Amino acid sequence: MAELAKRLVEALDGLLGVPVPLRVQAWDGSAAGPPGAPTVVLRNRRALRRLLWRPDELGLARAYVSGDLEVAPGSDLYEVLRAVAHFAELPEIRRLRLGPGDVLGVKGRRAMGALLRAGALGPDPAPPPEEAPAGRGRLHSRGRDRAAIHHHYDVGNDFYGLVLGPSMVYSCAYWEPAAKSLEAAQEAKLDLICRKLGLRPGMRLLDVGCGWGSLVLHAARHYGVTAVGVSISEEQVALARRRVEEAGLADRVEIRLQDYREITDGPFDAISSVGMAEHVGEAQYRVYSQGLYGLLVPGGRLLNHQIARRPDHPGEPYRPSPFIDRYVFPDGELSPVGSTVSRLEEAGFEVRDVESLREHYGLTLREWVANLEAHWTEAVGLVGRGRARVWRLYMAASALAFEENRIGVNQILAVRTTTEGAAHLPATRAEWLTAVGTASDLPVPEGPAAGPAATDLGDRGSVR
Repeated sequence: MAELAKRLVEALDGLLGVPVPLRVQAWDGSAAGPPGAPTVVLRNRRALRRLLWRPDELGLARAYVSGDLEVAPGSDLYEVLRAVAHFAELPEIRRLRLGPGDVLGVKGRRAMGALLRAGALGPDPAPPPEEAPAGRGRLHSRGRDRAAIHHHYDVGNDFYGLVLGPSMVYSCAYWEPAAKSLEAAQEAKLDLICRKLGLRPGMRLLDVGCGWGSLVLHAARHYGVTAVGVSISEEQVALARRRVEEAGLADRVEIRLQDYREITDGPFDAISSVGMAEHVGEAQYRVYSQGLYGLLVPGGRLLNHQIARRPDHPGEPYRPSPFIDRYVFPDGELSPVGSTVSRLEEAGFEVRDVESLREHYGLTLREWVANLEAHWTEAVGLVGRGRARVWRLYMAASALAFEENRIGVNQILAVRTTTEGAAHLPATRAEWLTAVGTASDLPVPEGPAAGPAATDLGDRGSVR
């Protein structure tokens, strides 16, 4: 068994035809792979079985979430994920389709022999309990959407507080030069949205997918609006209502446990939708965009803040990430920004501005990862080790995806023009971005420590 890691790596390299970009440490202590490459640890035979039954990102995720696969001490999760992502995009790997002839050929027999001698052949291990079961019912029906939202958002408000920090804002921050902390950058993002919407005292704002109420609180407190926030997460709504009461704004802010398809009490002067449309799905996007259009007054503005994917490779259908779908956002769907603009225009909106915040989300996610690592022991106590590992993996992988332009995020400002075609926007972008409210000068809370405390992570703490 002393050469176990070497035999496994050689067999895998031969079967794939491309050297694997990671060092592998087996459970017997042996290691093999490129010198200096980030190292993963196979803690037991079950790790190999997971990868054998699902040789893709879902298999890797199951192995990591369960603890069967670890990032070695001294290596960094970001480095491992970057190496895996770049490897998956190699032309040789994208074209790879292993059939019976490959598995039964010389290379395949060598790989199977190495796995057999390692004791890796066996039944498919059960997925970790953190994996969501396949959705039931019609895709994006109200009941199925509630179940998907419950899986992701009803993890516990205390856990989200550790990750997001005091702002409780679960979307990318806006890193202006003056923003020296996550809290300052999140306040800048909330204020940017309010300015793009042209909020003024007396206006009525609808926030679709309001989360824990941070945007409606900011808009009511600093721009004098009355606001309605809706969410289908029971835990979000409970905390948002408490925050509204504690802020003394119950007379101007209403938080509802309500699906966006159930809102009937328009019109509103402005609508915000921040990080919510990813849950809508292609089949329902026309309903979503037409519904918001109908809830706006003529001349009213919509700010749609939404993650976008890159267009598909020619000839390849869109396939959601199996890891994200089963562990993070069940039934979530991403569209290219051009498709989203087209859907809004088809509903009747005039799109006036599109701003990419892709690099801003990379920075934000690294802050969230650092928050999680700094409070790792507490986080594990709240949600369990497996779910904490889901979040660490998801946020670190997403940070790299934004940084490397594999996904993006955009703020789309759209207007329901009047019957005469008037948009009621100032003539230049600089004018309509000029603050008209009373933006806060409150001091920014100090951020968490940069590194993790003593934890069971093993590998090196991530770098922001």
